[in-house]
Amino acid sequence: MMPPRKKKPEPRVRKRRTVENEEYTALEMYCIWLNEYYKSLIKAGFATDIALSFVMEKSSYPSWVSYKAPSEEEVKKYLDEEDED
Repeated sequence: MMPPRKKKPEPRVRKRRTVENEEYTALEMYCIWLNEYYKSLIKAGFATDIALSFVMEKSSYPSWVSYKAPSEEEVKKYLDEEDED
């Protein structure tokens, strides 16, 4: 007589993190813009180190850029919200 077959374990279902508010914060918008600025510089032919130096130097930002760096209060608020999760 054969022993009964073991049941296959059920795959674990990962909980998905949900976002209450799907709008971007000022900090997120600024970070997105920095990333796009960097990728645009690379696409335009700049070396990675030169592109990074442009991104780090705020005086290099075009005058028409509407995304300004968030204040320290906004950054602290964002970090505090993240710590609560």
